[in-house]
Amino acid sequence: MMTMNYAGCCWAGGLMLMISSAAEAQSLEFSAADIAGWPTRSFEGETRYSLVTQAGQQVLQAEANGRASAKYLEQEIDLTRTPYLSWCWKVGHIYPGLDETTKAGDDYPARVYVAHKTGILPWQVQAVNYVWSNNQPLDTHWVNAFTDRAQLLALQSGRQDVGQWIAEVRDVREDFNRLFGSRLDEVDGVALMSDGDNAGGDATAWFSGLRFSASAEPPTCPK
Repeated sequence: MMTMNYAGCCWAGGLMLMISSAAEAQSLEFSAADIAGWPTRSFEGETRYSLVTQAGQQVLQAEANGRASAKYLEQEIDLTRTPYLSWCWKVGHIYPGLDETTKAGDDYPARVYVAHKTGILPWQVQAVNYVWSNNQPLDTHWVNAFTDRAQLLALQSGRQDVGQWIAEVRDVREDFNRLFGSRLDEVDGVALMSDGDNAGGDATAWFSGLRFSASAEPPTCPK
């Protein structure tokens, strides 16, 4: 009887471990502290990144200061298992009057982007940039002024929700298919930033709750 109980206990424990591992495999989550520890890729000077607390929750603050650098993670992410990218973001203000389709106007108070390698060379990368646009209509997309390998998609636009936390959920596979005509099984990295290097602007953005998941459920944002 004792042997049977022990075996039953081990079987149950093993089952719970399998269930837990399966659940973890369906979600890849990054805290604000995780993102703060990611490498920084500088384009023109460095955006200032810091950890701050809002509504009792630690979030990542990004201050552009007329510069541009991104926090990025190079990691293969299986979109067949975790196709949904979700996060919360907030901006302090926008850059009014910029033509975001030009090099001089390619600045955004906040952006999150996902990259897919198409070859072994550094420039052989496609990227979907989810941006808090200054003036482009919601859900419109356009080619980045510096490279046709990056497509920008306006998830928020203008002043309407400035100062408010907004939750986003995107099906990354569908977005790559829509913008590049390829429904990917994996991507190779994720990044975020606030930039103001082209027009010399200074915006502040906040980010939290970044994750890849099997679920389209939106994240819980700070109040």
